[in-house]
Amino acid sequence: MTGVVKRAFRYRFYPTCEQAEQLTRTFGCVRLVYNKALHARTSAWNTERRIITYGETSALLTQWKRDADLAFLGEVSCVPLQQALRHLQAGFAAFFAKRAGYPRFKSRKRSRAAAEYTRSAFRWRDGQLTLAKMTEPLAIVWSRPLPEGTVPSTVTVSRDAAGRWHVSLLVETTVETLPPAEAAVGVDAGITSLVTLSSGEKIANPRHERADRRKLAKAQRALCRKHKDSNNRAKARIRVARIHARITDRRRDLLHKVSTRLVRDNQTVVIEDLAVRNLLANHRLARAISDAAWSQLRTMLEYKAAWYGRRLVVVDRWLPSSKLCSTCGQVAETMPLHVREWTCGCGAHHDRDVNAAKNILAAGLVER
Repeated sequence: MTGVVKRAFRYRFYPTCEQAEQLTRTFGCVRLVYNKALHARTSAWNTERRIITYGETSALLTQWKRDADLAFLGEVSCVPLQQALRHLQAGFAAFFAKRAGYPRFKSRKRSRAAAEYTRSAFRWRDGQLTLAKMTEPLAIVWSRPLPEGTVPSTVTVSRDAAGRWHVSLLVETTVETLPPAEAAVGVDAGITSLVTLSSGEKIANPRHERADRRKLAKAQRALCRKHKDSNNRAKARIRVARIHARITDRRRDLLHKVSTRLVRDNQTVVIEDLAVRNLLANHRLARAISDAAWSQLRTMLEYKAAWYGRRLVVVDRWLPSSKLCSTCGQVAETMPLHVREWTCGCGAHHDRDVNAAKNILAAGLVER
């Protein structure tokens, strides 16, 4: 059985000097248009209690291009600018639906530099991608092939803080549903062990951030010593960003491997509904919790389970999984974090994390 899904394939690419200059200019124009549209919508509400629609911001964009001071907006493709307005509209829709906070202005230093091109703004021919306003195709490193016969519907070009260029190609493709499996597994997220399975297996947490902490601290100290707006400071900032990028890449790679393995081997995966934002209030554990990236693991499990015909069950966060005896069902009065093993009154001896994973699995199977 197959299902049609939209998937984004991300690749590194190396632009020429002219392409890098053109893309940098596009990023700046996208940011400017987004911020001006956000300012217009905010001002209209604060002064007139009037909501500006997407269509009105599109008309404003046309006016801005006619302004002599903003004539440079016409030097880049109009599609990324129009997409910036659509992204702002989506942000307001999420805000009014109470799914997100109020849209914020994009910062040149802190915001991700990106531009989105739809089908009318790029040419895809013989496996080569050429963006609007460019004469040469992008030099993409094809680390993995696109699904055969697919054509990108949307292309997103970005540059991260470490100066790396990426292109993301959104395609519509089919995904083969995995054969049914009989196994079910409960997953308890942790810090010492990234996850503990109800089978008793523990997957170690490499703690990528802690492994590079000394190197990161040294680079950050060097950055602080550089004069503001100097070339040396810019180079030091890139060194810090590269260390952060290395940590992020290694963490994401591990989470992909763990989530793919859990989905492939089990028909039902049961996890706990953790309130990660609340847990981060514990300043002693906040750094380790952020490094574990539990929310990212859950996101991967959700879409991979949907792709491959598996079932992901999320149990209530208030389930006393650690204090509940998986043998007799008795709940211990207290269970401090430093207690890693305990013995129930029924005589059953438990590893704290394995016991929690078993209880999560049992609760998930009941909900099933």
